[in-house]
Parts: sequence; structure tokens; C-alpha cells
Amino acid sequence: MRHKLLFSIFVFFFISVFIALGSWQLIRLNWKIELINQIKSSLKDEPVILSNHSFKNYLKIKTSGSVNFDKQIYLYGLNEKGKPGFEVVNPIIINDKNFLLNRGWIPFEMKNSKEINILDSTNIIGTLRKQTKANRFKPKNDIENNYWFTLDRKDIFEYTGKNFSPYIIYLNSNVKIPKSKIITSNITNNHKKYAITWFSLAISIVFIYFYFRKKNY
Repeated sequence: MRHKLLFSIFVFFFISVFIALGSWQLIRLNWKIELINQIKSSLKDEPVILSNHSFKNYLKIKTSGSVNFDKQIYLYGLNEKGKPGFEVVNPIIINDKNFLLNRGWIPFEMKNSKEINILDSTNIIGTLRKQTKANRFKPKNDIENNYWFTLDRKDIFEYTGKNFSPYIIYLNSNVKIPKSKIITSNITNNHKKYAITWFSLAISIVFIYFYFRKKNY
């Protein structure tokens, strides 16, 4: 009798855990849907003057500044077709504040080419994106050879001697090289799938439990 009681407690504990995990995913799903709608709304807006507006993720802005080409960063990345190359990132001073300007993608062979440094810094239109934490599984940055895998803030300070805003400006330009990164609201949203998985596990355990209960009790 005691073993049957312990088995029942064990089963219902896991059912509770799976239901809790499924419910948590539904909460995350609602949060993600709201976030995606906010991004869509921001991307539809006209660009605002950066100095006149508080910073927020996916804000479309227009500004001007002093771009530093001497401390240009070559960040490993893929283009929209999955071809590897570099994203060209430059320090830029805007109203005495330091930002990083992601100007877009180039193929490997165009690294250090003068052709890629044509930019009208008096008319910069782009989108703000808040920098996320670096992926710890990516290789370390090769600062000496200017070959970057992450925009690690400590490495950037070592390279430039400056601290930068957590918001990166992604340039929106018609220039072919570097090719501007397309900013969209297409972000991963698997919470519904995860919720169904957890609830399905809970239901499966219920059926299995009652099957064994009917067979052995």
C-alpha cells in the first residue's frame, strides 16, 4: 500500500511540474506576441531625430555624427543567403555620446577595402537595437587581426579605449556594399509549441497512471 501511495505522489508531482511548465510557456507566448506587435509598430513609424527621443529597441532614427574608420570592426556574420563574411561596425560620436554603427555585410575579400568606407555621416538613417549578451560558445575575438565574433564590451574597450551605448545603430542605406542588414519583426516564437509539448506530457502521464492503476489495483 505504501509503495502505491508513493508512486501516486511521484506521478502527480511530475504532472504538476509539466502543467506549470506549460502554463509558463503560455505566459511567455503572450509576452512574445506583444513584443512582436510592438516591433512591427515601431518599424512602421517614420524615423525620429535621435537627440530628441528617448532610446528604445527597434526605434527608427535619423541623425548625424563623426564616424571613426580607424577603429573599424569586422564582425563575422552571414548575409541573408547564408554566405559568410563580415558585418562592418564603426564607432560613431553623436552629440558627445559614443555609439556603434553597424553599416552592413561585406564578403571576406573586401576587408580593409577603401570602397566600403563611402558614407554620408550627415544623414544617417537606421534602427536602434539593444545589444544582447555575447554567446559564450562563440570563439574569442582576435583583436590583433581585427577578426571579431562578438561585440564583447570589454574587448571593444580594449580596442577603442571607449565605452559605448548599449544601443547599436543598424544603418538603413541603399549602398550595395556594405549591404545594410534588414531589420524585421521575424523573431523566434516557439512558446506555443513548447506549451503543447508540456501539456501533452502531463496528459500522457495521466493516462498511463490510470492504466497501471486499473491493471494493478
